[in-house]
Amino acid sequence: MALGSFHPSVNQPASASDVLIAGAGIIGLSLALELHARGARVLVLERDTALAHASISAAGMLAVHDPHNPPALLPLSEFSAQFYPAFLARIEKLSSITVPFHTDTTLQYSSGSITRFAEHSLDPRQLAAALLAAARAAGIELREHTEFHPASALSGQVIVYTTGAWAPHDLKHSFPIRPRKGQMLRVRLPPALYGLCEVHRGDEIYIVPRTLDPQAGTALIGATVEDAGFDTSTHPRDLTHLRALAAALLPALSDESAAPQLEAWAGLRPHTPDRLPILGPLAPGSRHFIATGHYRNGILLAPATAVLLADLIEAKPPILNLTPFSPSRFSPS
Repeated sequence: MALGSFHPSVNQPASASDVLIAGAGIIGLSLALELHARGARVLVLERDTALAHASISAAGMLAVHDPHNPPALLPLSEFSAQFYPAFLARIEKLSSITVPFHTDTTLQYSSGSITRFAEHSLDPRQLAAALLAAARAAGIELREHTEFHPASALSGQVIVYTTGAWAPHDLKHSFPIRPRKGQMLRVRLPPALYGLCEVHRGDEIYIVPRTLDPQAGTALIGATVEDAGFDTSTHPRDLTHLRALAAALLPALSDESAAPQLEAWAGLRPHTPDRLPILGPLAPGSRHFIATGHYRNGILLAPATAVLLADLIEAKPPILNLTPFSPSRFSPS
């Protein structure tokens, strides 16, 4: 399907892009693949290294039914989860890399009860490697270590900001997007938990097993929620607290000798006051768009965000009601 809304200027060089995406995380590169599939010439700029931040710091839960998600997020979450198999198939076709689901069940602990949800999880590192390979195989131009400056945009070019927690620094408008730090650790599963194949999630903790290579036999424990600016350091006291919370659900994780820590890290989630993403044009009729604020659900929402933003860019009626995610809900300062 061609991008009929794109009509390059006669003064625009043949090699110029129709769409410039600022930010090469999972949201930016997923959108780049979707637009490329529709016939657009796409250029992606990344101030750092592609997929180096929140995209690989997450646990990888496709947490459609997390009770802590805002209710307004559910239709978008369900749509994205339904689209996920096609999203992964497109990536595999281009990259020849399979991204498997590691689990298909989540046990949710709340108020003394346990609810079982049909939810998948995957390894964001595997997804990131495959997505990057797919973008390169598709011929999408990616320039790392390159800052975007609005003054350098070509006439008629569509600009999309997908810079996550860094978005306020890249826009003339000020949106209330702030980093929320999350520390987590990965441990080897103790003998009592060999074969663990479902996610265990409580109010302040989750345990996400890795059931397939290269991390089979381990589990992620996370995550803190901190207002710490752009700090990504980890602290033994916080990691110890996470392990204690995890052990309240699965007691065998309390034994550090049987379940040793293998690594620890911290990521920065792009948070908005209502915990909903910001998706759409910066102003009515604008050719500048934003897709950020996915907070704890960037991995889950990447396929839906790509489809819906591509539709908006093509001026097509959105499949879902996007009013809850409109940039206009925050008055620029």
